[in-house]
Amino acid sequence: MSDWRSRALRPKLRRSRPRRRDPRLPRTPAPEHSMDPRATTAPAPSPVEASIVDAGLYRDGRRIATPKTLAEAYNRIPEDAGTMAWIGLYQPAESQLLSAAEVFGLHELAVEDAIVAHQRPKLERYGDTLFVVLRSARYLDDVEEVDFGELHLFIGRDFVLTLRHSQSPDLAEVRRRLEEDPDLLRLGPEAVLYAVLDSVVDGYAPVVAGLRNDIDEIETEVFGGDPKVSRRIYELSREVIEFQRATRPLLAILDSLIAGFEKYETDEELRRYLRDVADHATTVAERVDGFREMLNGMLTINATLVSQSQSEEMKRLTETSLAQNEEIKKISAWAAILFAPTLIGTVYGMNFDHMPELHWLFGYPFALGLMALTCIALYTTFKRRNWL
Repeated sequence: MSDWRSRALRPKLRRSRPRRRDPRLPRTPAPEHSMDPRATTAPAPSPVEASIVDAGLYRDGRRIATPKTLAEAYNRIPEDAGTMAWIGLYQPAESQLLSAAEVFGLHELAVEDAIVAHQRPKLERYGDTLFVVLRSARYLDDVEEVDFGELHLFIGRDFVLTLRHSQSPDLAEVRRRLEEDPDLLRLGPEAVLYAVLDSVVDGYAPVVAGLRNDIDEIETEVFGGDPKVSRRIYELSREVIEFQRATRPLLAILDSLIAGFEKYETDEELRRYLRDVADHATTVAERVDGFREMLNGMLTINATLVSQSQSEEMKRLTETSLAQNEEIKKISAWAAILFAPTLIGTVYGMNFDHMPELHWLFGYPFALGLMALTCIALYTTFKRRNWL
């Protein structure tokens, strides 16, 4: 019995979102059902039996019958003392669920929650019936995303009704393992509940490993300067928050079950089993909390690194601009120096009759001296201003 309860966090190689089914859309067949190419969609509502994945009657931990209808299963329970019915439904329509509720006498508030779906994990008692909502999760390696599912359980004194709104968890595997362990299964509906809890918590392990791998990749991208890393951090943070919403309420569910051990005289073996599930659920919740803190820290670090990178870029641009200004100063200074003699030479080259150079012996030396004096004066002025 302990072999299939192992919950080692198995590393898994390779951060949208839960894809929830619109209740207005046609229900897809359960993955356990074979596809019949001759099947056609009937306009009339399908009977509740159409949504049954598996149904079994158990006594002393062994299957004694596979009823075809819910009424047959319900009617045989009082006839066979110590018999438990376990009915598994997959994405039942509202009319189908109402039919099941009428057969087993389920509370209308619990049925309403099951019809609406998209509930947070919770545990509620309605007389002798226990209503449990669980959120499953699985890691999709191909798209590096976490896919979330929802599972509802109605636990009575002699029946278990499970409603899956997604493909996970694989309750067929849970049923097979329980049927291979009659000592556990003979403990009744509570054993089924704890086995389902165990399966859901076990399914969190690959998700934790996948998220851990995503975070490691993001750390490399943050310090590698990847400009798209901020978007990936945000997307992964949303998945971690959604994962928190699935795991955190589960701890309250387990605490409530543990608190009722004495009141409901829970079997000692189931007590140990539940404590083990609670221990692993706590470990998962703590690791998910740590992931959220790490992502918040990486987002802050990335913002700091981006800010530093922008500051360095601005500094580099400023230094480049200053260097260009210095070159422009030098060019402008030399242009001014060379412009002065050009201006003087231009004036003296206008060939007017009344020009000093035409009738004065020192006309040309005077013009050349004036050019040189102007250039020296400009050079000295620019030099003092550090333009040259």
